Amino acid sequence: MPTKPLSELEAMVGDSRTTVEAFRIERGKVEEFARAITESDPLFRDASVARDRGYEAVPAPLTYAQVSRFPRYRPDGLEGQGKGFDLGFRPEYVLHGEQAYEYERPLLVGDVLTGTTTLSDVYQRDGGRAGSMTFAVYETEYRDESGGLVLTDRVTAIETSGAVGGEGDDANGDDDTGNDEPQPDSSGSNNAGNADTDATVDPEPAANGGAVPAAEPVDTVRSLDGVDVGDGGPTVVVEDLERKHFVKYAGASGDFNPIHYDEPYARGAGNESVFGQGMFTAGVASRVVTDWFGLESITAFGVRFQSQVFPGDTIVATGELESVRGEEGVVEVALEATNQHGETLLTGSATASLEE
Repeated sequence: MPTKPLSELEAMVGDSRTTVEAFRIERGKVEEFARAITESDPLFRDASVARDRGYEAVPAPLTYAQVSRFPRYRPDGLEGQGKGFDLGFRPEYVLHGEQAYEYERPLLVGDVLTGTTTLSDVYQRDGGRAGSMTFAVYETEYRDESGGLVLTDRVTAIETSGAVGGEGDDANGDDDTGNDEPQPDSSGSNNAGNADTDATVDPEPAANGGAVPAAEPVDTVRSLDGVDVGDGGPTVVVEDLERKHFVKYAGASGDFNPIHYDEPYARGAGNESVFGQGMFTAGVASRVVTDWFGLESITAFGVRFQSQVFPGDTIVATGELESVRGEEGVVEVALEATNQHGETLLTGSATASLEE
């Protein structure tokens, strides 16, 4: 339980503060971030390619707003572990449950953004074996120098009564929401898939039959012509993850939680080894929709974290068309990322606006 009563937390709902200042979208950082999420599209590093595709400047990947966590973008005097709000959450028991974005337009190199965060909701639920869970929802609006809204970022942080599955974090992790851990479900069970890559016996059959599918590209869809519910998108595969993937993402995003790269620290926290940031997996999954519909068409993207990814694992990200709103020119996609055993790492959704 938080060190503050729920009534005090509820009284803070609606409070807002500036949490990001002078967040400049830099060309080199965009390229670094794209490479960190294994994105090879030259769109994110070549200005001429960007111009040929109709962009005024090189755009940033869908989850690039994570870069705003670097201290240089924080206002002086900003305190509190959750977007500057002191909710009395104990950081070692805080999980990053969900992450969602709504886009007015792509972030472009040269943009200078300011972020204002509102505590939009606080509530508690009984988590069964996880004990009482306290949820905090933060909503951050990023605006450009003219005051135009560019992006809205929503984060759900969860404080549990104790370390779920013995996989706690500490205050040196994600200063905004705690760690990138799996979210317990409403029954309190931990959805974390502790896949032991050194094990010689798998006690349960792999959900995917033990086969990792091949990566499958698709032609970018620009219009609703020929689009049907049930259509599958590209299959994005990142095989044989190494610790360096997590280190590269830490350097690109600012998530320097040692649980992702310091082996003794990670094992001391009860994990089998270091594991990947949840937002690293989200970044890989975002490639499904940008490859499928084009970055400029995406109006919303969100994920719910379920399991960890470890060195030696493979990420397989896929998508399926769930709905087509022809009168609006809008399609909605269900996303999933799994490991080589078919265990779900995250689920998600995206919305794209296409030509009618």
